[in-house]
Amino acid sequence: MRTVLVVEDEEHLAETLRYNLESEGYRVRTAGDGIEGLSLARTIQPDLVLLDLMLPALDGVGVLRGIREESQVPVLLLTARTSEADRVRGLDLGADDYITKPFSVAELLARVRAHLRRKRREPADAAQRTIEFGGPDHQFTLDLNRRQLRRGEEPIPLRPKEYELLAYLAQRHGRTFTRDQLLNDVWDISFAGGTRTVDVHVRWLRIKIESPDSPPKHLITVRGAGYRFER
Repeated sequence: MRTVLVVEDEEHLAETLRYNLESEGYRVRTAGDGIEGLSLARTIQPDLVLLDLMLPALDGVGVLRGIREESQVPVLLLTARTSEADRVRGLDLGADDYITKPFSVAELLARVRAHLRRKRREPADAAQRTIEFGGPDHQFTLDLNRRQLRRGEEPIPLRPKEYELLAYLAQRHGRTFTRDQLLNDVWDISFAGGTRTVDVHVRWLRIKIESPDSPPKHLITVRGAGYRFER
């Protein structure tokens, strides 16, 4: 049975979510503030987290940062904030999706199912899967089992969505993807005007894998189209 952690201080909404999630067959735990939510995330290791951004004691951003220091569990933000900047900030910090209050419970349940399906499809075998790119002076290895990027033997820290974007493109090297395609496939969402977050993550990745003194060799901008990866 999959476990969903609901971190929400509106008691009525938390109980509504609990009822509907349990009706779908999930085990549900709830927390009414950010400190309790982060503690539960660490102890019960849920399969998915529904996280309100506006929480007492510790806000949702602080909870998300704490979770991402230790786990890649799917996190869906519940937010009353409607500005693009708030949504982009949450996604940049490693959230997988968001839904704006007030929302349809049916839509939220559909998103929960989608993220849990995606998690289940992730390979569980122990076979070593790596992608190597770069030249002899800067040889990079993307380890898909460990979710790790290395330059030589040195690990290079990546934000969760940096890794997922790089892994997505590297496994499909040579193909061009629009920003909308990347937002849909890597972030599992689509919202008008939100493609800026793709550009931000590409910029962060280039700092780590490209030479500052020459045009990009791996993360290529295709003018008027999007991005592609070259080894």
